[in-house]
Amino acid sequence: MRQQPLQVTRRALTSEIRQAGVTPGTAGYADTMAEDKKFRQGDEVEWNTHGTTTSGTVEEKITEDTEAAGRTVRASEDDPQYRVVSDKSGRDAVHRPDALRRPSD
Repeated sequence: MRQQPLQVTRRALTSEIRQAGVTPGTAGYADTMAEDKKFRQGDEVEWNTHGTTTSGTVEEKITEDTEAAGRTVRASEDDPQYRVVSDKSGRDAVHRPDALRRPSD
């Protein structure tokens, strides 16, 4: 019997976190972000773009709604995003922590 691929959505993950007794929007929720998914300015990171891997540098952690990389970014202390600059193109991009990884990962 062929198994279906595992698909994890943000809604499903939030549901799992709530079942664990942690409420989104609280300090405990922020603590659920893996330590390896917390980045600082100057960190080298990689992400997938159109089937390839792109590398760049973290420029800033975004923790409030703002305009960046040509779009409106919805972010908060509990749900941050990171503005990164591509090594290859020099262009800005904004990603959630789960889309980024350190080059050694």
